[in-house]
Amino acid sequence: DAAKVVGKGGADVLVRVNRPWRMLMADLEASIWPEVGGICLPKVDSAELIEFVDEVVGELEIERGIEPGTTRYMVLIETPRGYANARAIAHASPRIDGITLGQEDFCAAMGMRTESSFLIPYMQQIAVCAREAGVLPIGYPGSIVDFTDLDAFRASAEKARALGFEGGSAIHPRQVDVLNQAFMPTDQELDWSEGVVAAYDKALAEGVGAVTYEGKMIDVPVVERGRHMLAIRDKIQARG
Repeated sequence: DAAKVVGKGGADVLVRVNRPWRMLMADLEASIWPEVGGICLPKVDSAELIEFVDEVVGELEIERGIEPGTTRYMVLIETPRGYANARAIAHASPRIDGITLGQEDFCAAMGMRTESSFLIPYMQQIAVCAREAGVLPIGYPGSIVDFTDLDAFRASAEKARALGFEGGSAIHPRQVDVLNQAFMPTDQELDWSEGVVAAYDKALAEGVGAVTYEGKMIDVPVVERGRHMLAIRDKIQARG
């Protein structure tokens, strides 16, 4: 019933389950329904955990008349062991859509503070593992718990986007608009993307070897960056 209410406006519904085995099993039984698009898996420390969850989720989908593979995963890396196994975890299941470093738990386990400069190297490694596996790197450097300082929160989100991350978690409604603004390409970026893509496509159609835009040479990686930003815009617009 709660999932129906949450998804009323068209949002994807994910349920955050718990990690201890007995709680995890009870939570999966309670969470896998047609109204739920995915689950958020905390404290993932091995690919074997994902494989085990896959088996249970697959059985529940069949039992409840859900198309197998429908339920997606958002994976949280929150322990040193999980961090060490991040690449294997990222490849563990085609259900995985996103991976994030759980800042608070990871820092507590490491005995370190949740300052941006300390977290960035760990986050970049998670991003590499995610991209190599074809899933989204999610998150931002800094603490998630301070929802009163929105300027600091915005700065962390903008830094994350500059590092290649594509979204973040919120624990308070005030943070949602900040995240949407930070991870949405700006009007200036979209204008540049449209121009670059148009110039490249035109040159390609005309058989021109070297392409320039606004006085700079553009090649495939530059064009792909532009296409990626336009794809993000299109996906957001499609959601209304």
